Amino acid sequence: MHGSGSDVLSKIVAIFLVVVAVMGMFGKLRLPGREKLSNVKCPDCGRYRIGKGPCPCKSGKKEPR
Repeated sequence: MHGSGSDVLSKIVAIFLVVVAVMGMFGKLRLPGREKLSNVKCPDCGRYRIGKGPCPCKSGKKEPR
């Protein structure tokens, strides 16, 4: 016999909750490269630096908005 509609729905909800819990566990893992990403921020203004040049806050140039 086939399961009732509420039985199928409860299985879908249970599987969804298990998937969310597993994703939460993987999200708390320390990923290699997170430190490198935090080092590319400007220590003065906190913006991400792109390239090897100085941050725009240090060079005095205003960026167009």
